[in-house]
Amino acid sequence: MDKTDQPRRQRGQRTDLQFTVSEPVELMGFLIAQLPHKNRNNIKSLLSNKQILINGKVYTQFNHPLIPGQEVTVLGNRAPETTQYRGLTILYEDSDLIVINKQAGLLSMATNKEKIRTAYSILSDYIKKENPKNRLFIIHRLDRETSGVMMFAKSEKVQRLMQESWNDTTKQRTYIALVEGVPKPKRGTVASYLRESKALIVYSSQNPDYGQLAITNYAVQKSTSDYALLELELETGRKNQIRVHMQDIGHPIVGDTKYGAQTNPIGRLGLHAEVLSFEHPISGKLMQFSAPVPKSFLSMMKVQE
Repeated sequence: MDKTDQPRRQRGQRTDLQFTVSEPVELMGFLIAQLPHKNRNNIKSLLSNKQILINGKVYTQFNHPLIPGQEVTVLGNRAPETTQYRGLTILYEDSDLIVINKQAGLLSMATNKEKIRTAYSILSDYIKKENPKNRLFIIHRLDRETSGVMMFAKSEKVQRLMQESWNDTTKQRTYIALVEGVPKPKRGTVASYLRESKALIVYSSQNPDYGQLAITNYAVQKSTSDYALLELELETGRKNQIRVHMQDIGHPIVGDTKYGAQTNPIGRLGLHAEVLSFEHPISGKLMQFSAPVPKSFLSMMKVQE
């Protein structure tokens, strides 16, 4: 029925399994066929424990439709327990990296106005409890009002390795955006050259001499007559890239008055970093982390259903 790949990588003592879908089928039926040693209850436990990934994203719905070419991964172990702080949750930590889910409203790093309560300061205090000599280095940033996955390095070496090879080693950066109106077509690519002014506003141009190339792929996931939920894949990582590109196509992100929004129905910027996948700078292993889409985003899609 379907082609089975070799076990993908080791997590502890249990091996992850990866399968390629060859024909349309629901997720439960696919898993029953691929895992004959497990019954329906075993498979439901795998789903509820977030051990089933489709193209790297966790799915828990047993009747989710699969299409040919998708990769289904069965994780050998349950996701580790996360550590929570006010404003952020630690998703992963090793001797080189810390990966977090940052809440909206928390700065990534200090500014002239806010020097104490930032993601950097919270994590810096956290690692210094183990050893006062421990240091933290930022790899990439999220805007204050953007939530989701971001990571820090525990050494200058790891920070440099990640930043210098960012485009090559970062395999997936998926964002979810709640925008005003519904883009047409419902799937597309926005490409332009971005430059930041002295007033810290990013401007977009089609002139290659104007700034740095930025490419954003978008797809409408759900919509009402007034709003749409988009999934966005970044090919580049420029400052304010998604916010500017959504303004470019006439569908600014809700709450983003800086880049053209007229409404703020959820009381925050409607942008969330959902998935980050990258090659570990030291081990070379493929790492993948996700942060659930905020409920306020999803609730906007139910208003007119």
